[in-house]
Amino acid sequence: MELSNLLEVLSWRDAVDIAAVTILAYNLLLLIRGTRAVQALLGILVLGAIAYLADTFELRTLSLVLNGVFIVLPIAIIVLFQNQIRRGLVNFGKNPLLGFATDQPVDPGFQEIVLAATTMARRRIGLLIVFERLEGLRDYIENGIELQARVSLDLLLTIFNPSTPLHDGAVIISQDRIAAAACFLPLTSNPELTTRFGTRHRAALGITEETDALALVVSEETGRISIAIRGRLSENLDSRELRNQLFRYLVTDVEDRAGL
Repeated sequence: MELSNLLEVLSWRDAVDIAAVTILAYNLLLLIRGTRAVQALLGILVLGAIAYLADTFELRTLSLVLNGVFIVLPIAIIVLFQNQIRRGLVNFGKNPLLGFATDQPVDPGFQEIVLAATTMARRRIGLLIVFERLEGLRDYIENGIELQARVSLDLLLTIFNPSTPLHDGAVIISQDRIAAAACFLPLTSNPELTTRFGTRHRAALGITEETDALALVVSEETGRISIAIRGRLSENLDSRELRNQLFRYLVTDVEDRAGL
């Protein structure tokens, strides 16, 4: 059917219907972007493709097994995506016209972060801050204590004070805010690194191996400031080098990869 004929067949109701479905699908993708739910969704799509091939080539046993899986699939989706569904319904209830998810410009508050890192380095206080870049870190944010607070020197010093309950674990900065504290991160599985570094540095390397995040570490033993990115560690940075690397990886590199 030619485009002109198709436009004649479509009514304004059809156009509204298509637009609504498109907006809904787009917002649902935004909702699960940056979480492990994406991998689960891809797994479901692969199962669907296998089921289609099994029916096409009349593989009866495989079709029977997959049909049994698809019977319980709706319940599995609710269990797998429960956090995303809850968050989406809350956001949609607050403002249904703007959809399920919105993006905000990144403002990492470099000066406050650099001051916090250098201050704690002098005091030999351990610090671990993870910066979200293009890949979301919602799964790790949700296993910590949610804060959603403005980045500030005083707050960071308070969080990482050894006498406070939040000093264990990592702080995650998402966009321009401290999203959560006391977050647990995956440790690097590289056997060469497990003997060389402590838990804090191994966690910084681990999160940067699994995601595109950047991790800032201050060693409580040596007071050295390090940055982990793409599973590699840059050690013994001063305040100027730290500021330059934060700007490079959180502004310049992110904008280049996003095509801005």
